[in-house]
Amino acid sequence: MTESDSRGLTGRVAVVTGAARGIGAAVAAALSEEGAVVAALDRDEAELEAMAGRVGSGVYPYRLDVADEAEVEAVGAKIESDIGPVAVLVNVAGVLRTGEVTELTTEDWAATFAANTSGVFHLCRFAARTMRSRRAGAIVTVGSNAAETPRVGMAAYAASKAAATQFTKCLGLELAPYNVRCNVVSPGSTNTAMQHALWQSPDGYAKAVAGDLESFRTGIPLGRIAEPEDVARLVTFLVSDHARHITMQNIYVDGGGSLR
Repeated sequence: MTESDSRGLTGRVAVVTGAARGIGAAVAAALSEEGAVVAALDRDEAELEAMAGRVGSGVYPYRLDVADEAEVEAVGAKIESDIGPVAVLVNVAGVLRTGEVTELTTEDWAATFAANTSGVFHLCRFAARTMRSRRAGAIVTVGSNAAETPRVGMAAYAASKAAATQFTKCLGLELAPYNVRCNVVSPGSTNTAMQHALWQSPDGYAKAVAGDLESFRTGIPLGRIAEPEDVARLVTFLVSDHARHITMQNIYVDGGGSLR
């Protein structure tokens, strides 16, 4: 038996949302490398197709808006019909709307929660039903260290991620009797387009690492921001049989930035 086979992912159907780029794309690639059959979901159909082409066989792209409840149910059923029963779900899809609360619009708030919280609920509800009936499965929600560490200008994002984190833990408690595990992975600053959008100058990377006392933001003790693959490796472990006794946990991948 190879090390990959021992993880128990070979041939399993894994659904990954937000898979077109960034952390989602890295997770899709990592699970594919472990032998999983990956259903890659994203709103951006062109980028999704490009990612699937780069990764190669074993990755099946499906256009999906996670905020659309009916679309989630329809696409979920299609995945099971096309490629098999869902054994793994990784919630990565999310949006970032920044701004201080006094300037934040109702639309910004609603859009953030629609993707980051309701989207997680929609996918988890579908996956939980099918996993519970088979008495097996693993779910990971990619949250954020902002869920427990206040950030200036990120109230909507932080609140939505905090809600998704606690939701995933509650789901884990409900599904534990059915041998379905639910965990959260919380990255800090990660080298993605979302992170780059926060940078206001060419030295954005250095500033992210150094921190900013004026905005009460600590730096990163390890002296670097994460790469998407750093997050993907932990996700892959958590959905594998190597983590069979781990559930309802929230593990940070932030280089020590939250000082936990």
